[in-house]
Amino acid sequence: MQNPADEREERTFLTDAPGILNTDALFSDGTESFVCPMEADKGEVVTIRFRASAADRAEIFFCTKDGEKLPMALERSEGAFAYYAVKIRLTDEPLVYYFEVHGPGRQVCYTKEGVSLQPDEHFLFRICPGFSTPSWAKGAVIYQIFTDRFCNGDPGNDVLDHEYSYGGGHTRHISDWNRLPEPCDVGNFYGGDLEGVRKKLDYLQDLGVEVIYFNPLFLSPSNHKYDTQDYSFIDPHLGRIVEDGGQVLEKGNQTNADSERYIRRVTDRRNLEASNELFRILCGEIHARGMRLILDGVFNHCGSFNRWMDREGIYKESGKEPAGAYLDPESPWRSYFIFRDEDAWPCNDSYEGWWGVDTLPKLNYENSEELEEYILRIGKKWVSPPYNADGWRLDVAADLGCSPEFNHSFWKRFRAAVKEANPDALILAEHYGDCRSWLQGDEWDSVMNYDAFMEPLTWFFTGMEKHSDAYIPEQVGNYPNFHDAMLYHMASFMEPSLLTAMNELSNHDHSRFLTRTNHIAARAGRFDYDAASEGVSPAVMREAVIMQMTWPGAPTIYYGDEAGLCGFTDPDNRRTYPWGREDREMLEFHRQVIRLHREHPVLRTGSLRMLGGEENCLFYGRFDEKEQIVTAFNNAQHEITVRIPVWEAGVPMDCEMERIFRSDSDSYSGEMERCPVRGGILTLTLPPVSAVVLRSGETEKAREQKNKN
Repeated sequence: MQNPADEREERTFLTDAPGILNTDALFSDGTESFVCPMEADKGEVVTIRFRASAADRAEIFFCTKDGEKLPMALERSEGAFAYYAVKIRLTDEPLVYYFEVHGPGRQVCYTKEGVSLQPDEHFLFRICPGFSTPSWAKGAVIYQIFTDRFCNGDPGNDVLDHEYSYGGGHTRHISDWNRLPEPCDVGNFYGGDLEGVRKKLDYLQDLGVEVIYFNPLFLSPSNHKYDTQDYSFIDPHLGRIVEDGGQVLEKGNQTNADSERYIRRVTDRRNLEASNELFRILCGEIHARGMRLILDGVFNHCGSFNRWMDREGIYKESGKEPAGAYLDPESPWRSYFIFRDEDAWPCNDSYEGWWGVDTLPKLNYENSEELEEYILRIGKKWVSPPYNADGWRLDVAADLGCSPEFNHSFWKRFRAAVKEANPDALILAEHYGDCRSWLQGDEWDSVMNYDAFMEPLTWFFTGMEKHSDAYIPEQVGNYPNFHDAMLYHMASFMEPSLLTAMNELSNHDHSRFLTRTNHIAARAGRFDYDAASEGVSPAVMREAVIMQMTWPGAPTIYYGDEAGLCGFTDPDNRRTYPWGREDREMLEFHRQVIRLHREHPVLRTGSLRMLGGEENCLFYGRFDEKEQIVTAFNNAQHEITVRIPVWEAGVPMDCEMERIFRSDSDSYSGEMERCPVRGGILTLTLPPVSAVVLRSGETEKAREQKNKN
């Protein structure tokens, strides 16, 4: 089989011939190099640029979706390229556009899809006046912490055996930190807490973490805390318990109103305020290190323990609260929920739960302006002094409300409220599927990037579904599928959103990526737990991490991935961090590749250019005016020689690139090696299961040194 890179090289040189437009030279995107300023306000003038071959002397036209067509002026010629520009003053409406290229022998259109004869609306470029995402979040290295499983820093706040009833049984304190999660794990607690995070800040900073994303911290009866009991307070079991005492539940008693110990711990104002104060201190220490933190907001539903519902009678027992909606139709919070049976009180079980789950009552915003205003205040509270959290990750954000119209209306209000309180806060949503309608500049900043990162990457490197539910061999190394999926789904993002998208390999909802490399389709509870770590491939994991650190977006590490943690999907993916049992080689690899990401600004905000691929291999470039980085992968079990048209990523036609990182089936290294580029083509021999990162251009460090001299 002929290497597609060889065909591409032949085509490149053919298009250099007179009379044929060099379509491989055409490029534009929404980064600062091609849209300046990238984030502009209404009334501001934006310079929009387009790149073509200098030899073609093409005519370039800027075309709007509304039919306007403007000629672009030649701005400069540089090496093989000519750069054209047009200046546009933004109105209060989104600017939606594409390019038309009239060159030797051909007339084509250019969109996010690349070259086409007719523009497809899905792939048009967009600028939304006034839309920006925080600069600190673009390309930031994020670390996700599921707090109960990260580090136990204060045993005094641990959930006790039989402290209360949840999930059909009494709570259990797991004293063996290394014990594996059970299939029914929601009421098992290992004791991880905020004090544990404080004690590990040195570790996180040394790793290179810039942002901590916490799974929910607010008061909640479960270990995952996606069933909020009170949005106003950090859970004392994660914070501080200064006032304690009372009886736990007796064996066989499932009535939480009898749990004196739990009621005191979670309703005593001294415990709640002490926990908020610990969080304030932690926020200050994180910020003092130059790091940021993001909170998890679960606003689509609350928990059945919530005072508004009070299914357990906890707040009724205290005598200090009005009756919850479960207990009394006259409750002040009755309108917060949807009850199907109006004659079932007291103890009305007919309320609507999210996906029918009775511990997750769906919130009925459309029927309560008071509820909506309260959640907006919560959105503002935690990003404001004295906490100053740096943003929100929004759980199942597309499900909030009972109609698309209200959903969009609410998130517009939420954005306005949060940004008013903290203009530099990030608003990032959990979402599966097309996110475009929420990414119009007035709702979310970005999303957890499943469609345009986790899924295509997982299929290419492992052939596994992201829960480890299925293995499809023909998906492994399927470059056309990877390319088309990335291209299609990335088109839903404007650049400010793409550069802040949370690019994960693993998280609390899906299997650990390292486990996916063993091609075992299974879930814990229906399979031997040991199978999660059998036959895994650290080399494939390293490939994936290298892509994570060189692809547009914010690379997000799920706690323990860097230490070689394995696990099938929930709850097995929530194993404790293996302190003292880390895979030291994997850990050091992460330190080095994170440092690589942080040392090269082009990996945060540079343009992306796919440079080709074939079965089991692919290559792409990240570039701006100062630096070009090319990453190449060989996911096959055999060596392969490839010819990569690096000139398309702005690399000079004849130069030497520096290989600055490599990984293969045996090892990894940051040792530099020079690789020649001839006629714009880089020829590489890639060993089995390998990745290489190469650079050309002047690094930030070199520029700083030059300025000093």
